[in-house]
Amino acid sequence: MGNSTLKAHLETAQKTGVFQLTGKGLTEFPEDLQKLTSNLRTIDLSNNKIELLPPLIGKFSFLKSLVLNNNKLTALPEELCKLKKLETLHLNGNHLRQLPAAFGQLSALKTLSLSGNQLRTVPTQLCGLRHLDVVDLSKNQIQNVPDTVGELQAIELNLNQNQISQISVQISHCPRLKVLRLEENCLELSMLPQSILSDSQISLLAVEGNLFEIKKLRELEGYDKYMERFTATKKKFA
Repeated sequence: MGNSTLKAHLETAQKTGVFQLTGKGLTEFPEDLQKLTSNLRTIDLSNNKIELLPPLIGKFSFLKSLVLNNNKLTALPEELCKLKKLETLHLNGNHLRQLPAAFGQLSALKTLSLSGNQLRTVPTQLCGLRHLDVVDLSKNQIQNVPDTVGELQAIELNLNQNQISQISVQISHCPRLKVLRLEENCLELSMLPQSILSDSQISLLAVEGNLFEIKKLRELEGYDKYMERFTATKKKFA
């Protein structure tokens, strides 16, 4: 990619607040972007080969959307957590094993996508995020869902295609959780907390592709209560 291409993109970004440079084989975050720290609202550098996000990412104080799908990131800098206006963060298809300790400071975050990484657990930092709507942790290596999940504020949690065999009963205490996706995991029916059915806000529970037949789910105590929520929600969106 020539400098002229980058220059043209930078000029556009200055006017629009959007910097998008995808699929160009970039191996690093373009340093020249720091000239636009007060302009940029959106950065999309998907489908590149970026291995490191530099600390200067913390200077983009007006950034609302950061999209870095399909790169080679193995870690995120703590400076990322300074982005107080960040609402959307897409990091699908990287090599992330954990999130920065201060991740809970991304107080405006609404959508977080971490599908196809190497996470082994549901990051506890997510529980501090009060405006979180959608969390996608599908296609990771998560084996259990810990007690801290009860404090998660998300409306939708996608845990499809992990290795989950244990879920804390606390998940039924999530105050806003409506959609829980657990397809293609390693769950036995006995390991699925019945309180998800009988005593939670969850109105869509997707559990196909685990170690039990779906029809067995219908025999569980609380299934009728779950179906009431499911049907009520369906009517609302119909």
